[in-house]
Amino acid sequence: MDTVKHQKKNTSALKKSKSVKNINHYTNVRGLPSIEKIVSSVEDTPRPISTQIVGTIPEWIKGNFLRNGPGKFEIGNHKFNHWFDGMALMHQFKISNGQVTYKSRFLSSDSYQTNKEHNRIAISEFGTVTMPDPCKNVFQRFLSRFESHKPTDNANVSFVTYKGDYYVSTETNIMHKVDPDTLETEKVDWSKFIAVNGATAHPHTEPDGMTYNMGNSYTSKGSYYNIIQVPPTKKTEDETLEGATVLCSIPSVDKTKPSYYHSFAMSENYVVFIEQPIKLDLLKIVTGKLRGKSISDSIFWDPKLNTIFHLIHKHSGKVSSIKYLAKPLSTFHQINAFEEDGFLIIDLCASDDGQAITNYNIQNMRKSGEALDEVFCTHEDLHGEDLHEYGGLEFPQINYHKFNTHPYRYFYGCGFRHLVGDTLIKMDLHGKRMKVWEHPGQYPSEPVFVPSPNATEEDDGVIMSVVITPDEDKSTFLLVLDAKTFEELGRAVVPVNIPYGFHGTFNATA
Repeated sequence: MDTVKHQKKNTSALKKSKSVKNINHYTNVRGLPSIEKIVSSVEDTPRPISTQIVGTIPEWIKGNFLRNGPGKFEIGNHKFNHWFDGMALMHQFKISNGQVTYKSRFLSSDSYQTNKEHNRIAISEFGTVTMPDPCKNVFQRFLSRFESHKPTDNANVSFVTYKGDYYVSTETNIMHKVDPDTLETEKVDWSKFIAVNGATAHPHTEPDGMTYNMGNSYTSKGSYYNIIQVPPTKKTEDETLEGATVLCSIPSVDKTKPSYYHSFAMSENYVVFIEQPIKLDLLKIVTGKLRGKSISDSIFWDPKLNTIFHLIHKHSGKVSSIKYLAKPLSTFHQINAFEEDGFLIIDLCASDDGQAITNYNIQNMRKSGEALDEVFCTHEDLHGEDLHEYGGLEFPQINYHKFNTHPYRYFYGCGFRHLVGDTLIKMDLHGKRMKVWEHPGQYPSEPVFVPSPNATEEDDGVIMSVVITPDEDKSTFLLVLDAKTFEELGRAVVPVNIPYGFHGTFNATA
């Protein structure tokens, strides 16, 4: 996936862009090693265990490095079809005085408990549709086909924060509030507070704690994309999403085929929603159980459509009347967005092909309005040609608390020559220079930046990543790199196997 910079302009600021040669980049890699063990089920480790420290973990790092992702890929004799379907496993690396302990816990979701009780996949997931209960008679099984998919609460995507509290989230209306120390959870339903059918697992938070997110709603008038605002603080200790509001609603261009989105961008004054040509066929989703098809079977890529960037003013909720257009592209994660010299700059990881979701079927991973103004966006690559050697970049991270919504210099991510990250990359936008951490047979997860105390420069701090070693048993480790030099400081080797996960965060403690 190439990393691109899109510049959003109003009509008066539009400059005529020069035509450029269209160059396609491909990662010409052959003979990729098997990563089957990366998507193998594990047992959880609910009691803290010690790790082996190699090198040095800086003593100023104190807190919980929290990770989320799938950890169980079959129930009884039934196997999940898609990487996104695995039962959520929460991980905690507790760091203090240069030492690290590890523990993990399966999320006690309704999906997990129901599956466990029936010893089969009883709740449908993104890429797996549940089959009728064999204990029911033929007529009951036939009728069950006409039931709609119930939204899963298998929140296996990320750790997020609202009002200072931690939650694990997926993309349905159900999250789980998490105690970052004990990993005990409490279910929270978005739809109890605002009229949405789900929300992304990638909210954006202001320095004062005000949080923005997006979620869809489906009505008799069609599909809507909703911008959500959650207050920065709690009025009572036990409250969750009280006070959440819908800032504005944007109708889908196609009422019955809204776009799929995994995240959105935010600058100092704007929320930017990217309506991309990855589409959800709602009729197919509604009839999926009858047809024996999962939600993933109802997602399709339409390369005939442009990508539309919608700008929403964060304080007024007003949607810009100007349509900002780009060629067909798919994006899952944005790097940053900021306003500079009359421009709105959005940096994102993007691909010219929207088929990426289907790549993550587990069997693959186990193989070796016309009246409105329209403005076309220009872009530039944020990288040199050398990035293509590493297969592009995903899971981008920055020094978020200091530089989100502001001009910045560095971002970090995973190089993707394989279906999962196989390198860690630091990109310097001044000269588009890279630093790379790479070890064959080791697969690093999303890098998380943690600033050092009294930091004076943007990259003063460390990068933390959980590195999976499928060729070596029980040798997964937490890697700590100097964010400035990208040299290894130390690692904490965990004596249990851990599957490759999605997203995480650092919970600093006093």
